[in-house]
Amino acid sequence: MIDLSAHQSALPNLRDMGNIPIASSSSSSSTSSRPLQTRPGLLYRAAAPTSKAVPSLQALSITHVFDLRSDVEIDRQGGPPAADACSSAPPALARHHVPVFQSTDYTPEAIALRFQDYAAVDTTAGFVSAYRGILGAGGERAFAPILRHLAQRDPSPCLVHCTAGKDRTGLICAIVLSLCGVDDRTIAWEYGLTDEGLAPLKPAMVRGLMAAPGVALDEEGALRMLSSRWASSPESMLATLEAINEEYGSVEEYVLKQCKLTRHEMVQIRENFTVEAPPTTNGDTSRPAL
Repeated sequence: MIDLSAHQSALPNLRDMGNIPIASSSSSSSTSSRPLQTRPGLLYRAAAPTSKAVPSLQALSITHVFDLRSDVEIDRQGGPPAADACSSAPPALARHHVPVFQSTDYTPEAIALRFQDYAAVDTTAGFVSAYRGILGAGGERAFAPILRHLAQRDPSPCLVHCTAGKDRTGLICAIVLSLCGVDDRTIAWEYGLTDEGLAPLKPAMVRGLMAAPGVALDEEGALRMLSSRWASSPESMLATLEAINEEYGSVEEYVLKQCKLTRHEMVQIRENFTVEAPPTTNGDTSRPAL
């Protein structure tokens, strides 16, 4: 297993979506009786890469970078950090701008402001409302290119990111994991790891929230808002997955209807992203503790 800690400064909130256990009852083309897991080294998630990200991308053999940020966010952050280097570095690194929202700021700070009325009543409802908007806007334009990359024959490693690698990135990763048969509680557990991954970025988020137009917040107030609206609660992801089931019938139906993928492409994603889990020292391959 590759140690990702050396790449965290260049690729904040970096995680490999591999080595995640798949529910034993999930459908799979594999005839093996061995437990299954997601394939390591194929799909990575992160916050926006820094200008020093290219060596890390190369070290991880990443060939495609999918940027979910809006034009507003990219302009505010000084442009796509690694875009020029990605286009010329050997081996070639292709950057794909696949914005969920073309001109809407959807950073965690912006979501905190947009849905702040939920904070005192029902924080989870606020996240579900925000995530419904992402799911509705992002299907064919933003999520489909990522899914089709994973569905092609022998896909190369790719990175998916937004600004913080939390909300938009968290949703597309949850969709991929669900398509592969990872159970909802494990998906929610993985989503919750973002709190630790974003800890180094929190001071900058607080400053951004304090500086937001029309907002009168001191540092304590900004921290309080972010603590309720920024935290990656597993319950928020569980509620979002439930909302997908209620609105579309299942994650698979969402991908069919909103992302316009075929059932064959979804089967191909499962085949590409599913492998046998190696035996552990005690002969068990249990999922992470939730």
